[in-house]
Amino acid sequence: MHGKGLRGLSIATAAILVTAFALVFFYAPLDADQGFVQKIFYLHVPMAIVALCGFIFGGICAIGFLRTRDRKWDLRSYVAIHLSLILGVGVLITGSIWARASWGHWWVWDEPTLVSFLIIFLLYACYQPLRFSIEDPDKQARYAAVFAILAGAFVPLNFLAVRLAQPLAHPRVLGASGNLPGSMELVFLVSLLGMALLFVTLWKYEMAAKETRMRLKSLRRRLLST
Repeated sequence: MHGKGLRGLSIATAAILVTAFALVFFYAPLDADQGFVQKIFYLHVPMAIVALCGFIFGGICAIGFLRTRDRKWDLRSYVAIHLSLILGVGVLITGSIWARASWGHWWVWDEPTLVSFLIIFLLYACYQPLRFSIEDPDKQARYAAVFAILAGAFVPLNFLAVRLAQPLAHPRVLGASGNLPGSMELVFLVSLLGMALLFVTLWKYEMAAKETRMRLKSLRRRLLST
């Protein structure tokens, strides 16, 4: 099911990403204060937004598992969180590069946006060790689901706390995109769309691959039992 339409989705994702990068380098104006290095904003911020949404999506899928006990929901939750963790690494790396170029330091501990994302990332970094430390498949899925739900509920609460904090340098692009000039806002939205499509494409690919492995294992068990 998750393998259907992957080719078209992949082509659309690649087209949007290429368009986004072209707009970043050839259309978006240089920032008056930060210059060329500000262009990392079009990668760093969309990646952070998609990663956080992926964590929340993992929690929603975990709710589906606890309600239905269908292992497909557990797999959906696991894949979403797994991909979000990978994006999270990219967020921290690009954030450090941006901080170094803007503030002269690889990390600034009094910047609430950076620190809050690090807290979320470290929280979810416990997900896989917790999950795979449990051998029983049913307990593993249940405990992982509870963790995903609680951690997913923390993400919007953490976001609200950051919104209430005094910002230093990060533009407020959610709910206040009017802070950006029209050309920069357009490029940002295209970049965000491309990153979201990339997440969906990778999620569907990984789901299709894992479901195929599950079917093969099930078939192998049946053949061995006969």
